[in-house]
Amino acid sequence: MNHDNDSVSSPQVVRTPRDWPQGEVVHFEHNSKVLRGNIWTDPTKRDFCVYLPPGYSEVDGAYVSLWDFAGFTNAGPGHLNWKNQGENLPQRLDRLIGSGKMPPVVVPMPDCYNSLGGNQYINSAAVGQYADYVVTELVPYLSEHVNVRTDRQGRGVFGKSSGGYGALVHAMYYPETWGGVASHAGDMGFDWVYRPEFPRAAAVLAASGRDPYCFLKKFWSKKHPGSADYSTLMILAMAASYDPGDSAETAIQLPFDLHTCELDDDRWSQWLRHDPLNLLETHVEHLAALEMLYIDVGTRDQYNIQYGARSFVAKLEKLGVGHHFEEFDGTHSGMDWRLDASLPMLAKALYSD
Repeated sequence: MNHDNDSVSSPQVVRTPRDWPQGEVVHFEHNSKVLRGNIWTDPTKRDFCVYLPPGYSEVDGAYVSLWDFAGFTNAGPGHLNWKNQGENLPQRLDRLIGSGKMPPVVVPMPDCYNSLGGNQYINSAAVGQYADYVVTELVPYLSEHVNVRTDRQGRGVFGKSSGGYGALVHAMYYPETWGGVASHAGDMGFDWVYRPEFPRAAAVLAASGRDPYCFLKKFWSKKHPGSADYSTLMILAMAASYDPGDSAETAIQLPFDLHTCELDDDRWSQWLRHDPLNLLETHVEHLAALEMLYIDVGTRDQYNIQYGARSFVAKLEKLGVGHHFEEFDGTHSGMDWRLDASLPMLAKALYSD
């Protein structure tokens, strides 16, 4: 029996083809003034990546922009990386726009990476003036080089984890800049998020003579940092963000004793001033003025953010602030699929103004 014809049978399609019209990612080289003189000598000249939707040059009107704040240990350029499964950010935007689920938008992806491994997108003498970098430098820079709306109602910000925290506090601190927010598992409820990590960090730092700077030098020279190393790096970064010293010698001030792990109430209170749970009531009018306030969190978040998110949303409801909140079945990891829910809602809300 001849089976030659069987070898050319119909192909089996098991991966969904990515045949949507493709947008373009343009790269600007921006040299920051406000990042000059930072303690860590982190670079001031950075690649500023911006996604332009398909047909960008064919539209007369200005585009809504949705700013992408990357999470801790990542930065805007990291969202361009090829993925073996799933989509990078431009591919996701191509699909959402091409399928008609969301209108065309411009998506800037700032690089706010630094020697402490990431960013909370706030100003800090011990990390850098990253809020000013975005708001006072990159926002007007984008308007000069890309066809985007310059009013706050035409500008949104989204992110997950530290990026979600940054998006939320930017809406509170800079209401003249942002008209809509999507915060995915943004840090809130610091007592549940960070304090459980303190004993682990103390144990790791003991191996470096309880010297955070010695640890940092070892971290950046390690070939294979482990999860405990990254957890410790996060605690050092948060200390420098929320309770910064004003010199290289005092940049990192930890809120616990490295020998006993006893909490330093004064130091810890400085962290709590930055907790969205404690910022909400004094910035309620700014949140209420948003075109869209989107918040979500996984029911099994490893950093316990679901508890802070529930308290935050309960306060929003008590204060009568409009919002969209979802708890999804998941953890703090692998959350990119949640952008399918938030980005269309955010874009449509800003375009509807």
